[in-house]
Amino acid sequence: MWGCPDRAGSGENTFHPIVLLPDEYWVLNLQKPQTTWNQQYEYTVGRYDEDRRGMYTQDLFGGERTIHVGLDIGGPAQTPIFAFEDGRIHSFTDNHEDGSYGPTIITEHSIEIDGEQQTIWVLHGHLSRESLNGLVAGAPISKGDAIGKMGEEYENGGWPPHVHIQLSLVEPTEPDLQGVVSPEHRDDALKRYPDPRNILGLLY
Repeated sequence: MWGCPDRAGSGENTFHPIVLLPDEYWVLNLQKPQTTWNQQYEYTVGRYDEDRRGMYTQDLFGGERTIHVGLDIGGPAQTPIFAFEDGRIHSFTDNHEDGSYGPTIITEHSIEIDGEQQTIWVLHGHLSRESLNGLVAGAPISKGDAIGKMGEEYENGGWPPHVHIQLSLVEPTEPDLQGVVSPEHRDDALKRYPDPRNILGLLY
């Protein structure tokens, strides 16, 4: 982990939570079909590097992309989303294709990774449309700033309310990243898109 201790709190968390989670939440297993979300708790976590066969049926995924390379945090619509660290707004858009991210914000941050200062980009997907209001590319953000809110299903690409968090070590060329990849591209994708628990902590 890059400065974020486990959930038991061994050491001080240097990053701000992207979502203020309660003590209890449900870690989903989306490798098996789900009939509903948030079945046990108001908040959920969807895992990184999970093969979700049968879930991504929209044309966007071409019937081949099944490996989830972000981490999902589910909660009520309008749940605030916070900047985990100082940085800037890199880019934003409404990825409105069915099954895509809907309103999306990518932030850029310089943080220490393995003793070296590096730039990373963080995609926040499935937001509310109002989250994009007034944004300016390049605008600075501070750790703990509210930068958006979880969107309703009708505006967030067609999903139950949640935020998709994805890290990238390569600068995005547009306000979008492949959040689900085919099994044959898994190894390369995991190198480009490291585990979001590096900044979120060991949520599971």
